[in-house]
Amino acid sequence: MKPPRRALRHDVRDGIVRSILDGEYRPGDRLIEMQIAKAYGTSQGPVREALRELEMLGFVRSEMHRGTYVRDPWHLGMRELFQVRGALEEFAARLATPRLSEDVTALQAEVDAMREAAERSDNRAAVEHSERFHRHIVLASENQLLHTMWSSLCISDHTALTMVTLTPDLGVLADSHQPIVDAIATGDAELASEVSRRHQEGFIEMLAQAVDGAPVSA
Repeated sequence: MKPPRRALRHDVRDGIVRSILDGEYRPGDRLIEMQIAKAYGTSQGPVREALRELEMLGFVRSEMHRGTYVRDPWHLGMRELFQVRGALEEFAARLATPRLSEDVTALQAEVDAMREAAERSDNRAAVEHSERFHRHIVLASENQLLHTMWSSLCISDHTALTMVTLTPDLGVLADSHQPIVDAIATGDAELASEVSRRHQEGFIEMLAQAVDGAPVSA
């Protein structure tokens, strides 16, 4: 069975992000839909959708009747998302640990699947299984508002852009989820919540290194 075809807006979105990282688009630059569509050989529809996602994820800002601009500085939106994710996932782990501690099989399966994706250098599968891992914990919290807030952060898109922006080693990325599984398995809700928050804080540190031009580490 062939994997589902990647949406064109994702290719445009990731290409815009790479252009921002490479300095082709600088903070404050206006992103003109027609020009981007021509560069990618597409209509303005996918470009508009890509820019809408990037605005939600904090890379760009829109001004009514003026257009869309690269956020200054662009990385602040991504850092904010990691911070909010960390807070929500910390809370989710605290609530979910009593319900998951006796059986972490599903969580471990997602970590193992991420490791297999790393061996194949399969970014898409790594993103998919990472999203499933965290969603499993959020759903186990049995807090609908928490789940709604977490889902509103466009987790899959955020994770995919983390891959583009930070290019983390997929094996290291998979292994970074293991301490969460181990903490939940102990039944210690406070430990699990702390480890879940630190998981996102690690990405904030990687982002800071990338922005400063230092080598990115896990």
